[in-house]
Amino acid sequence: MDGPDQVAAYAQAGRIDGVMSAAYLYHTASASQVIQSCGTVVDLGCGPATQLVQIAQMNPDVRFVGIDLSSEMLAKATAYAEAGGVRNVEFRECDITRLTFLPDQSIDGVISTMALHHLPTLEHLRSTFSEIRRILRPNGAVYLTDFGRLKKLASVIFFAYLNARHQPHLFSLDYERSLRAAFLYDEFEMLAKQELPPAIQCFGTFLVPMLTVLRTPPKPLKEETSAVLRQMRSALPRRYRADLDDLRFFFRLSGMSPDPFS
Repeated sequence: MDGPDQVAAYAQAGRIDGVMSAAYLYHTASASQVIQSCGTVVDLGCGPATQLVQIAQMNPDVRFVGIDLSSEMLAKATAYAEAGGVRNVEFRECDITRLTFLPDQSIDGVISTMALHHLPTLEHLRSTFSEIRRILRPNGAVYLTDFGRLKKLASVIFFAYLNARHQPHLFSLDYERSLRAAFLYDEFEMLAKQELPPAIQCFGTFLVPMLTVLRTPPKPLKEETSAVLRQMRSALPRRYRADLDDLRFFFRLSGMSPDPFS
């Protein structure tokens, strides 16, 4: 996504108060459970950094490095972080399948949210997972989430354009393309077993795995962090709060626990 129009549409519709606000908050809460006590965490495919900035704000004692291959996205990310006064994030332009600037076992945690479907082939995903394992310190934290490929085109079209009236057309079109490009849940699970640390757990939304989460076991959140997350949930507009609770419900049915909002 290198074109200025595409980047602008994605950044505008995908900001924290937009149609993706429920998903952002869910992944912020879930990733925060995993990266507790980490010193340095990298975000693979950070895009315009909407998700990363929220996670960084929730975890001010952690240093984050946002990595993306698009200079356009990184310009948006830098401006967004600076506008929000976020000082514990820096950005690097790099291919996530070849993290050459990071030494072996140099990073405490790795996150990635809704970015892996941009990889063109399964071998690129394998290379990314291999790099994650290489740069992680022993017992490092991992939180990866992305779309799972839907088997029916009608389902792809339904979900891609469900919120079309609330977002730019380019954003809806990118959503459709992302759903088409996504990897299967079984492919994530297979490569996780082959390439990622053995502590990785795999979850997909119950019955229809249109979202996948790969993570190391979570840790208890500080009570003040849990309280802030509950307040943020309550502050969501009713429609988005319902979307958040749907995510909680379907991942809980798949066995993903504990619920960070409980």
